[in-house]
Amino acid sequence: MRRPRTKLERRVGIQSTLEGFRRFDYDYIPFGTYTMPDASYPYRHKGAGKAAEMTLRGVLRVFGSLLIRIVYGCRVEGKENLRALNKKGAICISNHVALLDTLFVRQAIGHFHTYFTMAPWNNKRGLGGWFIRRGGMWAFSADLAAMRNLMHEMKTRLEEGGIVHFYAEQAMWTNYQKPRPMKDGAFYYAVRYNVPVLPVFFTFKVNKKGCMRKLVIHILPPVAPDASLPRNERAGRLKAQAQTAWTTCYERAYGTSLEYLPDRRRSAT
Repeated sequence: MRRPRTKLERRVGIQSTLEGFRRFDYDYIPFGTYTMPDASYPYRHKGAGKAAEMTLRGVLRVFGSLLIRIVYGCRVEGKENLRALNKKGAICISNHVALLDTLFVRQAIGHFHTYFTMAPWNNKRGLGGWFIRRGGMWAFSADLAAMRNLMHEMKTRLEEGGIVHFYAEQAMWTNYQKPRPMKDGAFYYAVRYNVPVLPVFFTFKVNKKGCMRKLVIHILPPVAPDASLPRNERAGRLKAQAQTAWTTCYERAYGTSLEYLPDRRRSAT
């Protein structure tokens, strides 16, 4: 009789099945309890909330950086590409491969002027939600008033030189090394606010237990909206350029071409 599958085998099996059916944006990890943001959601903190946010960012800068160096052997490549932004606002995108990968992004692009968009179900209840909201994380919402506040805050922070991060793949796939197809959102906002997109890509080794090791955070050259194109084509061009940058980084780092498992959809030809 075969022994029960390990956690690693289950994870790889789920990801392989989703890859085969091209469900790259499927969240297979349970969401937990959350609250849908409304008009009172604190996209910008004031008073004690702002003090708590800056304190938390300072703690993450010191101890978060130390943590990922010890646990993952983290190093950063491509800092010169961050300098190319010249302290102006930008949209950042990265692959989504770990619960702590917001720390990876902060390590790459800074701790004090970085903001993270997230799905509503990441607006957790309880202590975890308190830390998320004061860590510069902005939840999207089905509430129109909340979304108006989010759009206003995003525009303001970009004009101030902040960097707004999107997980362009949408779902988190733990320790999945291949770049997945991106969603349109990050590129829509880059065009809307006329700011460049900064692609970031994580590469790493996976040990026999399925744990991430030897993490490298690659900061890739920024790409800007092409003003010569019709407005409705600019986001698509940005996404294609960013996807190519990720793929090139993946193939260079791992020494292999990007190939997905055979397509298992009935409509596949």
